[in-house]
Amino acid sequence: MLRVVIAGGVKRLLGRGGDGTGHRTVDARSGVSLDVAPDEGVGGIGRNGSGKTTLLKLLARITWPTSGTIDVRGRVASLVEVGTGFHPELSGRENVFLNGSILGLKRREIEARFDEIVAYSGVEAFLDTPIKRYSTGMRLRLGFAVAAHLFPDVLLVDEVLAVGDAEFQAKCLRTMKSVGERGHTVLFVSHDLEAVESICPRTVWIDRGRLVADGPSHEVIARYLSESSAAAATTVNLTEFAYRAGSGEARIEGLEFLDGAGAEAAAVRTGDALTLRIRYRAREAVRSPYFGVSIATEFGTLVAHPNTWSAGLELGDVAPGEHALELRIEKLPLMPGSYPITLWMNRQSEDHSIDWLEGCATLVVHPPDPSVIGRTLPRRAGVQHLDARRATD
Repeated sequence: MLRVVIAGGVKRLLGRGGDGTGHRTVDARSGVSLDVAPDEGVGGIGRNGSGKTTLLKLLARITWPTSGTIDVRGRVASLVEVGTGFHPELSGRENVFLNGSILGLKRREIEARFDEIVAYSGVEAFLDTPIKRYSTGMRLRLGFAVAAHLFPDVLLVDEVLAVGDAEFQAKCLRTMKSVGERGHTVLFVSHDLEAVESICPRTVWIDRGRLVADGPSHEVIARYLSESSAAAATTVNLTEFAYRAGSGEARIEGLEFLDGAGAEAAAVRTGDALTLRIRYRAREAVRSPYFGVSIATEFGTLVAHPNTWSAGLELGDVAPGEHALELRIEKLPLMPGSYPITLWMNRQSEDHSIDWLEGCATLVVHPPDPSVIGRTLPRRAGVQHLDARRATD
């Protein structure tokens, strides 16, 4: 705290900074009013930085509102941040009882469910190890097992499930659905729109801290996807794109979809050669960056993640100025459909985000030329086209 105050004072002397701490005040939530019934499942969707996680933190009382009121009735279990409610020096066993006590359960009630919690989490071998020695995935497993099996009246779950393996994610989704079917309240925030729609009959769409839509999940998600698809184009100007994060030594300013000949693609088809040209500007020298493209389905499921690091491309240091990077896909395997794209630029030697543009463009894939595949393909009959052939004798 002393460091923040001193830094704020220095910034004021230099003519910078806003309030006494030198930080700019941002309303993460503003003008949002929600009523959720005791047996209702509600999903939360929106871009990164829209305020979804902040809403859950307010409901979980991790953060207190600067204005307005929140009334939550009953026991609340939250999985908003991995390890929330765990004491790092206590063992996994001790933390299970600690969390149960926080929820207001008696020791015998926790003991009655203890074996089920441990079996679900899969951390039996490390139960008497301090939590600080657990990996992120292990803390997630135990945290979710505790949250779901101590029968809270309200279960709050954030995108933290994304750090778990696919099998555990699927198990968590089934558990959340069963919790809702038992008559408890579930609030689930995720970019996986398919999971949100399958678990939550009702969804709220939050953007820039404000409530955009609230209604049946299929209607809200359809509207969200429709408005998000406005980013679809073969040349995308990203200089004014607002939903970006990172330290800012360089900024991605554009994305182009090129055909096999290197010209702007009139249409991208399944089976075509495709080049992604990323244009960026370095404001200062950048040491050993790497670039990536995250391609997802319309429901938020990650499909592919081509990047310079996994391709073994060493870019070296980048000088200040304008640059372009091209990633070529020899034969696009995606089935016809629309695929939201996220672009990112990190520093290769460390986990350091330079620029991150969530959902900045949409790759629209059209049915293939029959002369390439040999036949037409239906839209989104699966996600990828696998060129399977009859094995020769």
